[in-house]
Amino acid sequence: MVAFVGLILGIVLGIVWNVNIPLKFSPYISVAIFACIDSIFGAIRSSLNKDFRPDIFVSGFFGNAVLAALMVYLGDKLGIPIYIAAIIVFGERVFTNFAIIRRLLMERAKFRH
Repeated sequence: MVAFVGLILGIVLGIVWNVNIPLKFSPYISVAIFACIDSIFGAIRSSLNKDFRPDIFVSGFFGNAVLAALMVYLGDKLGIPIYIAAIIVFGERVFTNFAIIRRLLMERAKFRH
């Protein structure tokens, strides 16, 4: 529930505030957004499994975003586009969590009927 409220709040704030991000920061922001989305889907999944812990969610949400941004920075300094690998990994995790969430919801709906 906390993740869902945070997601809605973030979407509303993003729509209300028109924030322009310089092009040179776009790899950092894209990876950080994917890391945060990964944490949100992980929180929804763990909530459906009834083992959600807010401390794990918050530490993962911010920790993943910071770690991902640091990896992109390191890649920039080394001249290697590490952000592409990070986006692929986080993207895979998002789709895996979504698939598990979908299955859990379908199983629950099946048992209710």
